[in-house]
Amino acid sequence: MIYSGKWDRDGLDYKALRNQWHVVAREDEVGADTPLAVRLLGEDLVLWRGPTGINAWKDYCGHRGAKLSLGCVRNGEIECPYHGWRYSDAGRCVKVPAHPNQEPPAQRLVAVYHATVRYGLVWVSLGRPESDVPVFPEWDNPGFRKVFAGPYRYRANALRSVENFLDASHFPFVHANLNGDPDNPDPIDDYEVFKDPQGLRTSEITVFQPYGDHRGIPVTAHYTYHVFQPTTAYFTKKTGVTERFCTFLNATPADEDETVLYLIVAINFGADLTEAQILDRQDRVFEQDRRIVESQRPYRLPLDLREEMHVRSDRLAVEYRRWLKSLGEAASAVGAAPPAENEPSRSTSYA
Repeated sequence: MIYSGKWDRDGLDYKALRNQWHVVAREDEVGADTPLAVRLLGEDLVLWRGPTGINAWKDYCGHRGAKLSLGCVRNGEIECPYHGWRYSDAGRCVKVPAHPNQEPPAQRLVAVYHATVRYGLVWVSLGRPESDVPVFPEWDNPGFRKVFAGPYRYRANALRSVENFLDASHFPFVHANLNGDPDNPDPIDDYEVFKDPQGLRTSEITVFQPYGDHRGIPVTAHYTYHVFQPTTAYFTKKTGVTERFCTFLNATPADEDETVLYLIVAINFGADLTEAQILDRQDRVFEQDRRIVESQRPYRLPLDLREEMHVRSDRLAVEYRRWLKSLGEAASAVGAAPPAENEPSRSTSYA
């Protein structure tokens, strides 16, 4: 696999991601008056709040190609910074200041993508999502405290980042004396991987951790991993009879080698823990991961299992790669990735 510096849109990995939901921002990052520029799968997008909620469009005005994210939102409409053209959240031009007495052009001048808000996060799909946003099991459970961590920005591939999140055997070395003991690393017992309509999940994986959670105490941790969609993964970690430490991770593929990680931590213990204590541990772990994941080559995750060596503890990673390949092949069988809803007209006239 050759690194090209941008997404190969014929690649199975890209096709596996195109029709999925991806987190592109926290909901509170999108202001009432100021658009927000984000990037997803190599595309520049603009997020902005209209009367019906948050919109996600291509960051492009079909009049003269300026970025809408440099403009503003006025009276529930987004205004282009170049000539002040206004668009409603239905994607229609409603005002051309240079010709106020003429009807605005009827042609489609913006590209509209699917967008929704869930768990305080903004989710976007560039294609046609085949299912709803993944379920975060603890979100509506009042017994769990939820804390947002990150976003963490990696110069690395999103699928590499997710696979790292799903790997327990790196704990003693990447997270030495935190998630594992480098002088006495745990052997990883055989475990099962199950596939169902909700994605992938494992049976329990047990490891000892010297600094097992935000309390800074040693624990024997029992992990169960889930992959709800290619860039959304989750684990629940039992550290006692009733204690649970859960993490809901979304690895946004901004580009082939650029990832933004959005996390929500859910715990049902440590009522006296401060948010700073919780975030300190998350920041340390994901900074340690960053150094390694950014070093991996090739940037893109090899979906051909012959390209890298695998052992029994890699079973989840192997099944993850097989699943991604099957998703990409299924998308290929359907045909070319669909364009954005109401793609801008490429030839317009306005008399």
